[in-house]
Amino acid sequence: MNWIPLTDEGQIAELIDISKQEPVAIFKHSTRCSISSMAKNRLDREPEALNMKFYLLDLLKYRNISNKVAEQFSVHHESPQILLIKNGECTYEESHNGIDMFDILQEAGIK
Repeated sequence: MNWIPLTDEGQIAELIDISKQEPVAIFKHSTRCSISSMAKNRLDREPEALNMKFYLLDLLKYRNISNKVAEQFSVHHESPQILLIKNGECTYEESHNGIDMFDILQEAGIK
């Protein structure tokens, strides 16, 4: 998986723009949570998705960005959590053991 680190609030506007051309996923990850690590490992083992960007948000280092993401896309904060952004809006979100690459790609219209 070629993760793009989400480390700056300005990237939110950038990924919204990108989402108008191709789907964007944001994985909200807690490095101290075993469930989050398991979900990330499952995503890491999957083949690289073409025509889609995957952002990784470290919740412990960038809680302020996580709060901004939740506010921007009107989603309840969870960890771990995956958000699918298309045309500037969150069209799909899942958390914990429900995070699955097949479902993400299907919702993105890639599979």
